[in-house]
Amino acid sequence: MISIVIPILNEAENIEKLLFHLIDNASLKNIQEIIVVDGGSTDGSQELVKNLDLKVILLNSKKGRAIQMNRGAKIAKGEILYFLHADSYPPTHYDKYIIDEVKQNNQAGCFRLTFNNNHWWLRLASWFTQFSWRACRGGDQSQFITKALFEDIGGFDERFTIYEDNILINELYRRKEFVVINKKIITSDRLYKRHGIWKLQYHFWVIYIKKWFGANAQELHNYYKKYIS
Repeated sequence: MISIVIPILNEAENIEKLLFHLIDNASLKNIQEIIVVDGGSTDGSQELVKNLDLKVILLNSKKGRAIQMNRGAKIAKGEILYFLHADSYPPTHYDKYIIDEVKQNNQAGCFRLTFNNNHWWLRLASWFTQFSWRACRGGDQSQFITKALFEDIGGFDERFTIYEDNILINELYRRKEFVVINKKIITSDRLYKRHGIWKLQYHFWVIYIKKWFGANAQELHNYYKKYIS
């Protein structure tokens, strides 16, 4: 059984559509629960979730995706955790693909990525996500992981307010516990629209390089807050 954990902060524009997508594109016998963890939304996101006629668990949490996802994982009852951003839509039968991998003893992984934008650079970046290279990974691809492995690792590092997905992925690669499912998750291009494709990509590269050379959590957060947030 899969427990889906979705951290949100002011996602009124997306959360309703995503929840219905998750239910419509999976066999509900495989879904233990959907846990939405709110980090202090002020746009009515919580009310939207509460008012939907769906069996969704809504939790309140301190702000920060790592904190929110750990909060959701702590109460999750499923043997498999599936962490998902609020603006990313997994493929039809995503539940089956994830369970099939775990049955093959692949305890963690993600889907390939595609953007809802046909710009050539985003199509190229998406194309690279089919490969197992570490540099091609990111939180927008979602993350499945057995609860046992997640707990053994210690969950997400809550010191990181950004890049928390990559910190976990780094540990999974170190343990050789990662697989890329050859199906595409569709994610929003909203940050690229807001900042411009080349400008945002440049800042993402800078953050990646900074971490490569040993930047700590606060340094990465300061850069993100200055140029992206």
